[in-house]
Amino acid sequence: MKTSVEEIAKILDSVDNIKHKVILMLLYSAGLRIGEMVKLRPEDIDSKRMLIHIKGLKGRKDRYTILSKKTLKFLPQYWKKYKPRKWLFEGARVGRYISTRTVRAIFEHAREKAGIRKNVTQFEA
Repeated sequence: MKTSVEEIAKILDSVDNIKHKVILMLLYSAGLRIGEMVKLRPEDIDSKRMLIHIKGLKGRKDRYTILSKKTLKFLPQYWKKYKPRKWLFEGARVGRYISTRTVRAIFEHAREKAGIRKNVTQFEA
């Protein structure tokens, strides 16, 4: 079931953790798949050109997508607090990126906290 813009705003507003907020903002605003987002590296974010470089897609193709101004506002806070090195969103294990399962749990928790009752199978733009 598709999530409305108002519901996305409620979900994002319900998130206090800066890492979780940036994850959800990137998924929604850039139209990223969870599998693409978890494999982002810090150098994939081009804040000067307002682009995100997604590498290694199906068929070994790369693409660019837009970095929103709203998301860019939160990135410096995230960088300052978490200091990502290899992966933009590091996982619980050193040297690994955050798992897709963890991202789904972040979304589900935010959806519940926002009071959105309908079953949303994925974070859709």
